[in-house]
Amino acid sequence: MKPIKILIADDEREIADLIELHIQKEGYHAVKVFDGHEALQVINSQSIDLAILDIMMPKLDGYEVLRQLRENFNFPIIFLSAKTSDLDKITGLVMGADDYLTKPFNPMELVARVKAQLRRSMQLNQADKGKKSVIESGGLMIDHENREVTLYGQIVELTPKEFDILYLLASHPQKVFSVENIFQQVWGEQYYESGNTVMVHIRMLRKKLGEEKNKNSWIKTVWGVGYKFHG
Repeated sequence: MKPIKILIADDEREIADLIELHIQKEGYHAVKVFDGHEALQVINSQSIDLAILDIMMPKLDGYEVLRQLRENFNFPIIFLSAKTSDLDKITGLVMGADDYLTKPFNPMELVARVKAQLRRSMQLNQADKGKKSVIESGGLMIDHENREVTLYGQIVELTPKEFDILYLLASHPQKVFSVENIFQQVWGEQYYESGNTVMVHIRMLRKKLGEEKNKNSWIKTVWGVGYKFHG
């Protein structure tokens, strides 16, 4: 069995070394880089299972690294950043990060989050085998195997979390999911915050599906309860 390989991208070498130390204690293989350009080179040349990205890196910042890698890769991404505002966290999550931890941080908490994301990733890969591959509704097609969404033949670029939310709702048409339930199933964690994260993702998803322009509205709000897919 090949070792789990984790990319650590942070221009603060002491922090990168600290993360590497704790990652290796868990039996994972760490690959360290110190700027965004190096991070993309590693991602495109090696098999990475999870990445820990700083945001404020030279050459390419973490946001741009995330944007480029999400075009081709779905492995878990954890942002580790000195940016502490709610807006920064929501921006990172909406762009496709799976988790966000602020500096200064507890290394053991970071390790726990790494384990949680790896566990969820493996569970998703196993569960994917039994899921319906393609869901169609009007001009909307959701291809689960290839994680691709098209709208009237045009590809809709979604982040992994946006795709997971859409597939969750679409695979249970007319079933109402609460914000808490969506968070638990898509993020794979206990619901521990306000509904802003889920609601922001739903809002972005609706925008990308063109619900403001098209007559079709696939995601319905059930006031006081949650959301459902209306095919």
